[in-house]
Amino acid sequence: MTENPMRMPAREEAWALLCEWTPTPNLRKHMLAVEAAMRSYARRFDEDEGLWGLVGLLHDLDYERFPSQEAGHPFRGVEHLRAAGYPEVVCRAILSHADYTGVPRQARMEHALHACDELTGFIVAVALVRPSRSLDDVDAAAVRRKMKDKAFARAVDRDEMLRAAETLGVSFEEHAALVIAAMREVGPELGLAGAQG
Repeated sequence: MTENPMRMPAREEAWALLCEWTPTPNLRKHMLAVEAAMRSYARRFDEDEGLWGLVGLLHDLDYERFPSQEAGHPFRGVEHLRAAGYPEVVCRAILSHADYTGVPRQARMEHALHACDELTGFIVAVALVRPSRSLDDVDAAAVRRKMKDKAFARAVDRDEMLRAAETLGVSFEEHAALVIAAMREVGPELGLAGAQG
């Protein structure tokens, strides 16, 4: 009998690793948000939800320890994942989410990670300026309106968010709606469920 060369770690194992490397709650929340969005896209595209979720959960594993290209993000985290036996498809996707790694995005999962990464943070920012501080009061139209306000979350590259959705093959409105809905599913963990959460 041939062994399966792709060892898929359990989600609990990946979460424990993330918590070991990332003590900051807000960075953990970011990775939970990206995980939720990636799982939603996996369902939409009839892909492996566990695999896509794992990539979303671990994409910034090393960011707290190595928070820049110069410090080694995401190379240091991927080195650790490879040594721990994580599948190369996971490592490659994580490397591809940073433009400077030299790993071009090719697979749909890689394009989805890139498209979800920046947008989840922008959606959190939109939710936090709502009186309710809830994702329930955020929709694609609200995200679009805030994108037009150049003073709001000014570090976010609006054109890159639009291009990322286009590369994934969805309209920006559809992309934003899907990511918002996915994030609502984990709203309590993100601290963005409002009074009901």
